[in-house]
Amino acid sequence: MSTTDTKTVTKTKKTAADKIVKKPAAEKKSLAGKKKLALEVISRLKKEYPETHCTLAYDKAWQLLVSVRLAAQCTDKRVDMVTPLLYEKFPTAAALAEAPVDEIEEIVRPCGLGPSKARDISKCMKMLQEEYGGKVPDTMEELLKLPGVGRKSANLVLGDVFGKPAIVTDTHCIRLANLIGLVDNVKEPGKVETALRKIVPPEEGNDLCHRFVDHGRAVCVARRPECGRCCLQDICRHAQEEVKPAGKTKGKAGDKE
Repeated sequence: MSTTDTKTVTKTKKTAADKIVKKPAAEKKSLAGKKKLALEVISRLKKEYPETHCTLAYDKAWQLLVSVRLAAQCTDKRVDMVTPLLYEKFPTAAALAEAPVDEIEEIVRPCGLGPSKARDISKCMKMLQEEYGGKVPDTMEELLKLPGVGRKSANLVLGDVFGKPAIVTDTHCIRLANLIGLVDNVKEPGKVETALRKIVPPEEGNDLCHRFVDHGRAVCVARRPECGRCCLQDICRHAQEEVKPAGKTKGKAGDKE
């Protein structure tokens, strides 16, 4: 092999090695940037919505489990209209565990998916009585064993009831996290949760997700985010891409100025 060939091979190896070294460095820089962005988002949303809380009404932990199951493909407002009727007839977790499934279904039918929701609620309440002494468990592993409880529901219970670190990846959280730039085109709830846990301080996660709901309903609405009056306008990726400095939306191809 000639000297020239040796130099070429060595250069190629160095270039490949440089890429391997630079990639983690770039990822680290990107993560640091997202952490900084997350802290600023948290600060601004705290000022905008100083008092935030779960939008589902409940008094006891087991009631929150019922509500989050009913909330699947249903509005929180409708759930809050139905649950008082359910608790009037079955006031305790034990009473609900013993209730005939068809009677539960009759009451929760307005929330949609009545048969499956009624079955899950019945099985969940039974399991609480039989395996957990009537108490809602306070670990992710145990909560996920309950019928009808997924990670989103478990996180909500852990954060709201037990004050533990939680990231509740509902539709508002996923949508706003992507629009703002906290995650990059990630739509799967589990992946969004993992990504946010890397950049959001544990003690801030639960309330941040509640504030995403507040902001998603008040300003960053799904059909057309009102970027012009958003407290995050100057740091939000979507706003920077879609809104001109003057606050006017960019004209799309084919639109007249």
